[in-house]
Amino acid sequence: MSADQKFSLLLPVYGNDEPDQFERAFASATSGQTLQPTEVVLVQDGPIPDRLERSIDHVKAECPMPVTHIVLEERGGLAQALTIGLEHCSFDIVARMDADDVALSERFAKQMTKMSEGFDLVGTGMYEFADDTSEVLGRRTPPIGADAIAKYARFHDPFNHPTVMYRKATVARAGSYDDIGLMEDYWLFARMIHAGARVENLPDPLVMYRVGDGAYARRGGRRQFEAEWNLQRALRRIGFTTRAQFTRNIAVRGIYRFVPVGLRKLMYRRMIQRGFSDVGPEAAESSEN
Repeated sequence: MSADQKFSLLLPVYGNDEPDQFERAFASATSGQTLQPTEVVLVQDGPIPDRLERSIDHVKAECPMPVTHIVLEERGGLAQALTIGLEHCSFDIVARMDADDVALSERFAKQMTKMSEGFDLVGTGMYEFADDTSEVLGRRTPPIGADAIAKYARFHDPFNHPTVMYRKATVARAGSYDDIGLMEDYWLFARMIHAGARVENLPDPLVMYRVGDGAYARRGGRRQFEAEWNLQRALRRIGFTTRAQFTRNIAVRGIYRFVPVGLRKLMYRRMIQRGFSDVGPEAAESSEN
């Protein structure tokens, strides 16, 4: 592997992750890749059951590349785990992976090809599945091209977080992860775009994303509305969104937090499939101060 193709794999794991799913995710992102990571940074976010601990020991023993295993004594959440993990990554290019998804074999090779063109952040499409990867429930295709990504980002997260590959230095310049509910990735990516990072998405679905029980239920409720409010205020504060976009986002994304779970699922599917391109001309405007 040439020097410009070396990269770190950043994979957080916590107590609720299933050992079998974790081992499959780990293998798919290491030995299962045509372009394998140079190292793995595995962040254990808090105490874990014995079975999961044995799975971690097993993958570390079998892994074809070095594994740095960071143990956080108390669970601090994804934002903290990723921030600490990034500090331990030896290479500027870092690939994200979740402990219950499956990376397709060409994922890193295709992303690295794009990163070599000078991009700072490259995401991909995803397939959704429940338990069996042979039964695809849906497909998420992200916006393609800098203009489309910037426009889409004024209403919705323009990247599928478990698929991204980014430059550690660019993430750091944007302020790294900041805990803001379940939307720490959206907040980070918005700041990266706002700071001038070169971003792109590959339309190819290169990750199989597990849609677990309760996924849509967790997107609702008062706590998530408060997180949504904080996110939208933060986006407005830095000038990423206009006043009209702020009002629209609170009205639509805020109400979404309180609708029944079944309707929330339908609304979410519509948002990620269509974005907000047909809302009105303000969606395409540049941010104002």
